[in-house]
Order: sequence, then structure tokens, then C-alpha cells
Amino acid sequence: MSLADKVLAVNNDLPIRTHQPVHSGKVRSVYWLTEEDSRRLIQEKGYKVAPDAPLAIMVISDRISAFDCIWHGEEGLNGVPGKGAALNAISNHWFRLFKEQGLADSHILDIPHPFVWIVQKATPVKIEAICRQYITGSMWRSYEKGEREFCGIRLPEGLKKDQKLPELLMTPSTKGILKGIPGVPEADDVNITRQNIEDNFAAFNFKSRDDIATYERLLKEGFEVISQELAKIDQVFVDTKFEFGYVTDDQGNEKLIYMDEVGTPDSSRIWDGPAYREGRIVENSKEDFRQLLLKHFPDPDILLNKERMPEREALAENNALPVEVLMNISRTYVGIAEKITGQKLELSDNPKADIIAILRDQYGLVD
Repeated sequence: MSLADKVLAVNNDLPIRTHQPVHSGKVRSVYWLTEEDSRRLIQEKGYKVAPDAPLAIMVISDRISAFDCIWHGEEGLNGVPGKGAALNAISNHWFRLFKEQGLADSHILDIPHPFVWIVQKATPVKIEAICRQYITGSMWRSYEKGEREFCGIRLPEGLKKDQKLPELLMTPSTKGILKGIPGVPEADDVNITRQNIEDNFAAFNFKSRDDIATYERLLKEGFEVISQELAKIDQVFVDTKFEFGYVTDDQGNEKLIYMDEVGTPDSSRIWDGPAYREGRIVENSKEDFRQLLLKHFPDPDILLNKERMPEREALAENNALPVEVLMNISRTYVGIAEKITGQKLELSDNPKADIIAILRDQYGLVD
């Protein structure tokens, strides 16, 4: 079996029983279960949700996206070996710690396979909840141009690239294109202020204005939990993105939960501690891949300028990256997952066949 065969690149073609179209994102695909299957599994598995709660199967892939494009390699390598399993293992680890430490639940009800989550339907808050402990990335680029206000937050003079900020900053942006909100451009991934959220909390899907403070508390507490745990393995938690949503529990109570993924190399920057103390940045996250792409192509503005999206999509489609590039990313993802969880990541030779067998034999979801 070739290396390419071990990669789960296509995850929207599984024979999972559903009456709805499969929703396929950059990395994950979502299969909404039938009402009958949702009710049956809630009863059979004892999930702590309302008896009529809609459930879904969420299947991760090994695809890698950067700059809003999916990238591929030579020799038919359409993903990064081990990436999907690494992302899920890391998220599972943090979600478990959050729950143990009394922060909040996640949307995950069950983990049938390292690539698969069974999740409860949540009503998402339409905010990319971003926390920053160091000044780098887009914040640094803005600061270097002379901007001193970021998401309504005034930044002090004299900051240096990659230095630790005086305090943890919450710098939210829009999730999806939101229309009709005063002062918020109708575009995806636009920086917003806390005042924007307070003035229009319902438009961002908050149930009440008080829930803004709850989301901020969970954001800070979640960041702190991950930061402290990463410090134990001498890794620096630089910045990250959280997502939140509402679900109803088995008692009929509506609550705010963590959703999507948390603290992963896809959603965070993680720096090697010893290298940082020596004045070097060694990325243990997808940022390493992003920087490689910026150096790999002669005109990096194509990757950074959203107005050149057609050219960027052509770059991704027409350029197969060297296999060793994707294997380096594989080593980064698998390595940081094993450090965080303290366990060896077991990878399947044929993940798609394994997933189908488990969902058929143990969950009755494949005809």
C-alpha cells in the first residue's frame, strides 16, 4: 500500500445513512443523521442530550489548507499523513481537560474512531474568538505599519516582533459574511470590537448580552488551561482561535459550549520553548507550512492579497508540493500531538474502511 493510500483525503463519500447533503469544509465533513438514528443512538448510548436532539457524524480528513486553499503533493499525496488523527487527538485532550476543570462542555458526545466525532447540533456564535499572548502574524503586520489600535484595543508603543504582550488580548473577527450590522463590513474574517458585539449581540447569535461575558471568561480560561499544560512540555502557546455555540442538555437547559476544535496546530500558533529563549522561532503548528509557502513561490503577495484569490487558487491547484514538504508537516503534527497527549498516535493503513466498519457494526449507521 502506497503512502497516498493511507491518507484520508476525501471524507464526504462515506456510506453513512443521511437524508441531507453532506456538508464538506476545508478539513471536516458533516453527515446529519436521520431523526430515527439520532433518537436511537441517544437512547442506546445514553448521551446526555435532549431525546430529540439532532446528531451528526463529523469526519476529519488529512487535507491541509492554508491561505483559504487546499494544497496537495507529488505522487498523488492529497493530504498529510497523520494530520487528521493528530488534530482530533489534541482537541479531545483539551476538551476533556476543560470539562474536568469545570469550564464548559463541547459538542462532542462520542469518539467512535480517531477520525470521527459524534456531535450534538449546536447553534454557533458567529464570531471567530481569537486570543493573542504574543504580537506576531496579522497583528504585527498592522503594528509595523503604524497602526496602534487592533479590534478596538489600544496597543502600547515600542513593541517588538514576537514579544509577549503585556496581557492576553481578545481580538474577535466575523465568522461568515454578516449583513446589516452597523460598523461591520459585509465580509468574512473581518476584525470587530467588543463594542460591535455588545451593540449587536443578537446578530452574532448571542442569546443575551450577559453571555458576552461568559464567552470571554471561557475564552480566557480555555487559553490559560492550554497555555499552562503546554508550558509543562516547554512549548509556548502564542495565539489561538476558539468557537462557541449553544446546545440544549437532557434537562432542557440551554448552555454555551466550546465547539469545532481547540488548541490544535491548525487553529493555533505553538512555538518551541527552548528555541524561543534563544531568539529563534520554531513553529509546531501550521504556521510553519504557511511560511514555507510564502518562501516557495516567487510572488508571496498572491498568498497574502485577498484581491488575488483566483491566482492563489490556481497556484494551489497547479502546483504539487514535494512529498518531503508534506512529510515534514506530518512530523510536526504527529510530534506535537504525542507530546501533548503523552501517547503514541496509532495510524491506520486504511482509515476509510475502518471508519465504515465501526459505524456499521457498532452504531448501525451504514446499510
